[in-house]
Amino acid sequence: MQQVKAVVARGKGQPVTVETINVPDPGPGEAVVKVQACGVCHTDLHYREGGINDDYPFLLGHEAAGLVEAIGEGVTGLEVGDFVVLNWRAVCGNCRACERGEPWYCFTTHNATQNMTLADGTELSPALGIGAFAEKTLVAAGQCTKVDPSARAAAVGLLGCGVMAGLGAAINTGNVSRGQSVAVIGCGGVGMAAIAGSALAGASKVIAVDLDDTKLEWATGMGATHTINSSQGDPVEAVQALTDGNGADVVIDAVGRPETWKQAFYARDLAGTVVLVGVPTPEMKIPEIPLIDVFGRGGALKSSWYGDCLPSRDFPMLVDLYQQGRLDLDAFVTEEIALDEVEAAFTKMHDGTVLRSVVVFS
Repeated sequence: MQQVKAVVARGKGQPVTVETINVPDPGPGEAVVKVQACGVCHTDLHYREGGINDDYPFLLGHEAAGLVEAIGEGVTGLEVGDFVVLNWRAVCGNCRACERGEPWYCFTTHNATQNMTLADGTELSPALGIGAFAEKTLVAAGQCTKVDPSARAAAVGLLGCGVMAGLGAAINTGNVSRGQSVAVIGCGGVGMAAIAGSALAGASKVIAVDLDDTKLEWATGMGATHTINSSQGDPVEAVQALTDGNGADVVIDAVGRPETWKQAFYARDLAGTVVLVGVPTPEMKIPEIPLIDVFGRGGALKSSWYGDCLPSRDFPMLVDLYQQGRLDLDAFVTEEIALDEVEAAFTKMHDGTVLRSVVVFS
């Protein structure tokens, strides 16, 4: 066991604190990773605010990259010194989704079996089974995905959650293809990644929708061909006006609110696809929509879980595209910060002044 510094959320709505935690030596099927960088994701704020569950104290952080420091008994395909991006979908290989050849839906993903604790022995709940706002963290070995070691940790670590969610919503869930039109509602980190993914897939028209002109300007840099400020008019009509009155082939809701999902539903073309990747809160309800509209408009209404990604397949591929200059992951990194600046980063994220603040460890 070793002791390291980490960011902990002790109670609902309370400011996070930097504390000393205990990290056990890895047991069977586990690995200890020395974290090099970890992005500040909105999901971490959800944990702090009690939006996930109330299993406090939480060890926050999950969008991370680092070096494998130690491995436990029975671990294969992973060695000490490997550069990895951490993922929260360590597929089991045995559940009904895996057995039918759809491991990106794995229903029984692995986490470490041992618990990290506070210095006094209080058990921590690691965010998404990772807990990477820490100098070192204990994970299941399957949560470590090896990628090109020459890649910038602060950039590729973002594939661990938000950037992968957005890219995958476009490429995997939405099946965006060459020549299609795409509208993305919400230009935070996930929405920006959906825009980048749509451009990467060859969409001929990528329409960014948001309330903030600064974010819309950023979206243009990510590959948006058109922008709509939805505070200045009906975004559904605006999307239709940009698509010959038809609506977009794929509309991605990266906000996850009833009103934005309804906009996505009506902003798509006949037989088009709606992808919900923004995460709603439990009390939200689908807005009232006539069932004849659901039938008459056809197409598909999908939810995107983690961008329907398979980390072992998608992370190395996307890192290679980044290294080739075809996917600008650096553009998502607004600032690099220290561990004790996470609380301030939450405020910046809430205010919409950053895409990602990234904790970088020396």
